[in-house]
Amino acid sequence: MTVNGAQYLLPRDVGEASARRMLAEHLRVEVEPARPADRTFYDTFDGRLHSSGLVLVHTAARLALVDATAYSEQAALPMEDAPERILVDQLPAGSLRDLLEPIVDVRALTRIARVRSRVRPLRVLDGQAKTVVRLVIESPVVAVADGRHLPLGPRLHVAGVRGYDKQLDRVRGTLERDLGLTSAGELLHDEAVAVAGGAPGGTSSKLGLTLAPRQRADAAAVTALERLLEVIEVNLPGTVADVDSEFLHDLRVAVRRTRSVQRQVRQAFPPGPLEHFRAEFRWLQQATGPARDLDVYVLEFDRFRAALPAAVAPDLEPLRGLLERRRLAEQRRAARALRSERTTRLLAGWAVFLEGVAQTPEADRPAAARPIRDVAGERVGRVYRRMVRAGGAIDELSPPEALHDLRKQGKELRYLLEIFGGMFPAEVVKPMVATLKSLQDTLGRFQDREVQAAMLRSLREEVAAVEDGPAALMAMGLLVERLEQEQTAARAEFAERFAAFAAGSQQTLVTTTFA
Repeated sequence: MTVNGAQYLLPRDVGEASARRMLAEHLRVEVEPARPADRTFYDTFDGRLHSSGLVLVHTAARLALVDATAYSEQAALPMEDAPERILVDQLPAGSLRDLLEPIVDVRALTRIARVRSRVRPLRVLDGQAKTVVRLVIESPVVAVADGRHLPLGPRLHVAGVRGYDKQLDRVRGTLERDLGLTSAGELLHDEAVAVAGGAPGGTSSKLGLTLAPRQRADAAAVTALERLLEVIEVNLPGTVADVDSEFLHDLRVAVRRTRSVQRQVRQAFPPGPLEHFRAEFRWLQQATGPARDLDVYVLEFDRFRAALPAAVAPDLEPLRGLLERRRLAEQRRAARALRSERTTRLLAGWAVFLEGVAQTPEADRPAAARPIRDVAGERVGRVYRRMVRAGGAIDELSPPEALHDLRKQGKELRYLLEIFGGMFPAEVVKPMVATLKSLQDTLGRFQDREVQAAMLRSLREEVAAVEDGPAALMAMGLLVERLEQEQTAARAEFAERFAAFAAGSQQTLVTTTFA
């Protein structure tokens, strides 16, 4: 059994035969027959395995998870073919699924590179002709979209054999000291992704903004909005193709953040064109809303089941099928909207508008030249104070709409802090975000349970008409009761969460920081 390992780069002008002779001059090696190797590498769109130091690879009818540092296999399972997409919850129960689930969550694992190689195994022998280290000379190419195969740098793989750690260290010393080989700083699949034109490590939907406090408000807002446009555009193909639910989620978050900047920094932009784009982004958010709602219902179905007694939970299954069919229909409607000429015009026109903002007259843009820190600070302070007033007026008799409105204001504040909070002291922003998040969790649970209960009631006739519908209706009734109990509990904890958010000490910090 091989354990641990390393990869070294071979000079590009050194062929396999030359590499074998070079190794034989310094090590006692036994050459094994050469063979082809075809590997398909997988990761999520945002590179979650890469961030965790792991590699998922399909080769020789196996799917294996490998530690990218030690080159040691963590788990594997038989898989005849390399699929286009892997959903973790559809993998057989076992160690591979257990390792992947907490990292990947609901994201799909998709092909990021396909590498074809000629590999030549060699065994390093000791004085008793025992195999103490395994070597593999690899000459790889990466398959690209147009059918071509582009060469990658040749590599030497080194793998230890259990019980021969000292011999592994000596071999590595020989390779580095005597042969002058250097460790491969870039993983093979990262090199393959880069050569094929991709982004090693995936594509993040995080903002990653660094804004200068004294920067003009219009320039800073444009920087933020251009980054949000990038997030929308990179997530659009995956949303249309329905690769996984996170594409639509990230796209919609970027749209909501865009709308927030349009509202909160609107005085930095020419009002006429801005109103047009605000209306169009509102349409885009509405067009994708039902699909996201159904995504959430399907994703939460197991939680719905878990909320019921074990004897009743299986009766809920007809509802799952109905939700999945509705989700598919709404996803297709959202995809049509995203592929439409209207969306194409919106995104292209928005890019042109942002690029030209600096050249527009400032007469009707009173906040354009002001420092962004001042503008953002005023908006943060104003939204916070509005929330304190609105939340302080909520009591046991307040209608649910009052809590819903407060949640909307909380989202506005959260987006402001996410986009512009980096310009303010972290010791103020972080506790503020923490109490806001806690409050938002409670408000979100209150609203979600109300909406979910209403959704279940609206589906009663459809569920009654399917096979095993009567039993499902009984289960749905129990679930509605459970959701109503959870909504009541959320309402009961609101006062405590709001008190922390609106505490006098925090109000003082907000007043002094976001003047």
